[in-house]
Amino acid sequence: MYGNLRKVINAIVGRQQLLANLIMITVIAFWGISFISIKIAVSEIPPTTMALIRFAIASTLLLIILKRVEPNRKVDKKDVPQILLGGVLGITIYFYFENLGVKLTTASNASLIVTTVPIIAITLDVVFYHGRISILKLAGIGMAVIGTYLSVTANGNIDINSNNFVGNMLMVGAMLSWALYTIVNKSLQDKYSGVFLTTCQTVVGTLCLIPLSLFEYREWQFFSLVSFWNVLFLAVCCSVGCYVLYLYVLKRLDVTITTLYLNLVPVVGVISGYLILNENVQLIQLAGGVLTIIAIIIVNFEQVLVRRL
Repeated sequence: MYGNLRKVINAIVGRQQLLANLIMITVIAFWGISFISIKIAVSEIPPTTMALIRFAIASTLLLIILKRVEPNRKVDKKDVPQILLGGVLGITIYFYFENLGVKLTTASNASLIVTTVPIIAITLDVVFYHGRISILKLAGIGMAVIGTYLSVTANGNIDINSNNFVGNMLMVGAMLSWALYTIVNKSLQDKYSGVFLTTCQTVVGTLCLIPLSLFEYREWQFFSLVSFWNVLFLAVCCSVGCYVLYLYVLKRLDVTITTLYLNLVPVVGVISGYLILNENVQLIQLAGGVLTIIAIIIVNFEQVLVRRL
């Protein structure tokens, strides 16, 4: 009897693990393709206006979800400034830089530069929270800096007047903003659920996008259904659906595994850019992206060793 029960439990756990991995692959695919959708949408819709439309839809959906799962949850007054800052950094500033950056550079370049986020976050953690800096971590940061330089500049040819370079630098700015956002949220994550915190900050960030979008009113025009479907995909699938699925996965897979999966986002982005938009990526830029991914794996490996010791 107990033997049969154990088999059933093992079968359920195995299926849950398999399902979690399949969901994580889907999330990575959507997040990788998102750069293509942004590139298509901003070709007709001004970058900030596009972000506003996307997150107005996302905010509405998140509020509906929150009303169902945590109808009575409220923000402590002392946390309001921190939550407001997180919303501005993680939504308003991040997507202002990212959308404008993708418009000026290629979707492939933008997805490669995304690999810098973990390294920037680790560096900021060391600076602001005096995190432990080991030789492995230092080596990883050094490799990531070189990899980022290769991905951003392409063969070391820096033309500050080119749209491509300006777009790449805006993407770096977006990654810095996201890293700061993670630092700001560090003390809030144990206090509030992911859905609650994300909903509050998405609403705040969306409201702050409204005045910025008004500066683009001269560029406002009717846009095609193609752009509309891409914005809808970004809002429903990438900003809401993938986030909810990612929370499901985090409860079932080790954080090291999910982090390694996240390293595949730029891979999907580069392949999608090549197949869908016929974008070319220089070999040296791919090498830079690979170097950054290796650096992140080294840092994660070091963190796993520390936990086991």
